Amino acid sequence: MTGGAGHPLLEPIRELHRTIRQGVLAACRAEGVEALSGVAEDGEGDTLYAIDKVSEALLIEALRPHAERLGGIVLVAEGITGGVLVLPEGRAASDCRYRVIVDPIDGTRGLMYQKRPAWILTGVAPNRGPETRLSDIELAVQTELPLNKQNLADELWALRGEGAHAERVDVVSGSSRALQLRPSRATSIEHGFAMIARFFPGARDELAALDDELVEALLGPPRAAKALCFEDQYTSSGGQLYELMAGHDRFVADLRPLLRPLLMKRGLPRPLCCHPYDLCTVLIAQELGVIVRTPWGEPFDARFDIDADVTWAGYANADLQRRIEPELARILARRGFARGVE
Repeated sequence: MTGGAGHPLLEPIRELHRTIRQGVLAACRAEGVEALSGVAEDGEGDTLYAIDKVSEALLIEALRPHAERLGGIVLVAEGITGGVLVLPEGRAASDCRYRVIVDPIDGTRGLMYQKRPAWILTGVAPNRGPETRLSDIELAVQTELPLNKQNLADELWALRGEGAHAERVDVVSGSSRALQLRPSRATSIEHGFAMIARFFPGARDELAALDDELVEALLGPPRAAKALCFEDQYTSSGGQLYELMAGHDRFVADLRPLLRPLLMKRGLPRPLCCHPYDLCTVLIAQELGVIVRTPWGEPFDARFDIDADVTWAGYANADLQRRIEPELARILARRGFARGVE
């Protein structure tokens, strides 16, 4: 599962990810949890922690030397003023060849507390201006940010139509070996991991009730002293995609944007949701056979944007999609959730 060297940005981005990984790992080893978990920015979007600022500086400095040679890059990432930066500076965005969307650390909360690895996510598309969409992405790269106690980290990438590729890297020695990722071939969620994301407070009761209703529709009522399936609330969308790609999870859905009307009725603010940069490596999962769609069964897509709230559902294979998707859509309709595409 190695190869796929046919895009001029593949190696620069893989090297960029390694640079970010090295810098973040160094910070994690040198700084304590309290230092890295301090709030650096807390605007209208997601909260940025001190650990996020480490990766941001490295991101821009690593891409800048390649921008002119590659015909100009429009960089879309949280933490950049306005969410967009043109490289080289001074070039018009309309004159750039590529639009690149990046999440320098997806899964910050787990990594900064050394609970679980995070991921660096990057998607590259031909520059179609503000109308560029995730479906335009032709190259995606996803790199694991391991915990301090880990010496192995996975690197994944895909070019559209050329399959997915992966390596497992020893971050101490630098050695690597090919990694075979294979999504689950199970046809049921029974005795497997399947879940609806409910990371943060607000309306977790509604999401849990929806999850229970879906499991019962698929597996029947609960049985005494038995666990029919399991869940894993991995607070990283890229991490959730990886779990589907690696055969660990069978189904994941993130419905948080649908909760806004309910939260308004409860006098609560809009929820923190998944954004397009959190799913900019969907191409890798799709090239492996994972099916990613809207909860209603429409093709998944979104603009290159740092603010849009997106819903998605991921299925490890087509058999699981055929079984779960109609039930999920039926339950959403019954509970009055609005149908739409973000």
